[in-house]
Amino acid sequence: MTPTPTAPDRTIRQGDFATISAALDFAAEQKTGVNIHSLRGELTEVLSYADLAAQARDLAVRLLALGLASGDRVALAAESDGDFLRAFFACQYAGLVPAPVPLPAPFGGKDAYVAHVRRMLISADARAALAPEALSAWFKEAGEGLGLALTGTLADLPTARGGALPTPDPDGLCYLQFSSGSTRFPLGVAVTQKALMANLVAIGRDGLDVRAADRTVTWLPLYHDMGLVGMLLASLAFQVSIDLLPTGAFVRRPSLWLDLISKRGGSISYAPTFGYDLAARRAQTSATTDLDLSTWRIAGLGGDMIRPEPLRAFADAYAASGFDPRAYVASYGMAEATLALTLSPVGVGLRTDIADVNRLERNAIAGPAATPNARTREFALCGPVLPGHRLEVRDEAGAVLPDRRVGRLFASGPSLMKSYFGEPQETAKSLSPDGWLDTGDLGYVVNGEIVITGRAKDLIIVNGRNVWPQDLEWTAEQGVESLRSGDVAVFSVDGGEERVVALVQCRTRDEEARARLSKDVANLLRVRHGLDVLVTPTPPHSLPQTSSGKLSRTKAKALYLAGAFDAMPVKATA
Repeated sequence: MTPTPTAPDRTIRQGDFATISAALDFAAEQKTGVNIHSLRGELTEVLSYADLAAQARDLAVRLLALGLASGDRVALAAESDGDFLRAFFACQYAGLVPAPVPLPAPFGGKDAYVAHVRRMLISADARAALAPEALSAWFKEAGEGLGLALTGTLADLPTARGGALPTPDPDGLCYLQFSSGSTRFPLGVAVTQKALMANLVAIGRDGLDVRAADRTVTWLPLYHDMGLVGMLLASLAFQVSIDLLPTGAFVRRPSLWLDLISKRGGSISYAPTFGYDLAARRAQTSATTDLDLSTWRIAGLGGDMIRPEPLRAFADAYAASGFDPRAYVASYGMAEATLALTLSPVGVGLRTDIADVNRLERNAIAGPAATPNARTREFALCGPVLPGHRLEVRDEAGAVLPDRRVGRLFASGPSLMKSYFGEPQETAKSLSPDGWLDTGDLGYVVNGEIVITGRAKDLIIVNGRNVWPQDLEWTAEQGVESLRSGDVAVFSVDGGEERVVALVQCRTRDEEARARLSKDVANLLRVRHGLDVLVTPTPPHSLPQTSSGKLSRTKAKALYLAGAFDAMPVKATA
């Protein structure tokens, strides 16, 4: 089996299509395509864009034979395989709206997963649901009593041939993207064809300068906007070959990601900080000198808060493999903006801004250190806003703030969502009548570039100080040897007075060791941050994640308040 070529000599078209199906039709004229790999990293299917277009058109006819009408939603289990790709683009050709659904891994069991899928089916008002054979029974259980035209696999679709397919509407819905943090009431971001294509052009042409010689390698899940839009659809819109590795393969063996970049000459690959961190930690036991990462020109950063130290560790670990730290490209965005809002300049690497923590916490000013011994925090510069878009940092009264003043971020532009599907009240909370999106993020501007400081809902306010939970989590994870990235969740609890709680994953059942870990963390946070923190040790893998693999403080707090963690909290010693 031979993977599709990179095809550097082709004439590239830079994403300027009215719809994503038109982009696929053009890509079908090239030799490039999608290469699908197993959990072991083995190539299992080669799907040229020409074959994908032809197979998707055939499936579109079969989907319409179910009696589905234009605009109907179809839930799709977003496995990183050919069937998901065929089904997603079949929906595009049929005028239907795919709604990618996460896989079971983050949900901790069948019942929780089935309940989540059912909530998504209801939220999307889905008319059909398709899943691989292994998940088909679970999807049928999730869809029971909802009146779906079909819940099953692609093989269960009726046989049908011929028939005219509708003309895609650039103003129509392209897909529903469910937020990775959606739990009890999932909100489907309604992305139009026009918004998607505007974002793809801004990302590929104006931001990353995608070239004919580029090749994408990714392990990011296709139910998340960075995997679906940033990796898959952006590659297709620029006719770039892409190598797909299942997310589970990366989690088990991060070296498979880097090995694939090395073997295929990958030049574009994105990951959250934790992806680089995990790969760097595993580098001690991998043969890094056998890799060639010199072709990797866009090592994208996004999907969570960008942490400079793990990225420096990754660059050091793989310097002998040819990795160039100038490949780092920091970015900022969200599903409500299709994907990206800012991208840092290509070819200059990660750039940071250092702010005095005391001024940040007390005055919401990101200024330089007031004294030589002042506590500081290092933030990533995420670049200027993409062409055609706008970002403003506003105070609580809605006034636009000057440089280095921390406030709430608002965005506008052609990539913004149409709405939260079927949720006008939730839409009105986030999207103003004049087209400005309240991102829910806090940040500031430096010389025209955005800096993200955290989520507004996560901010901890103690004695007039604005404390970011990430600061406390990172301090514990870096300062206590036994802790790893993602082992700590910090949040505040209002019990008459604001209390700060830290859940810490502990890998031993020895009570003395658990107590010692708790005291070490509590003392460290008291010394470094001047806070009394209630520390509760929790079992390994007990801290909840979003469907995209990020720590979910909201879920962690809910579990804590429900009494899920019964260990005794430990305060710092005097």
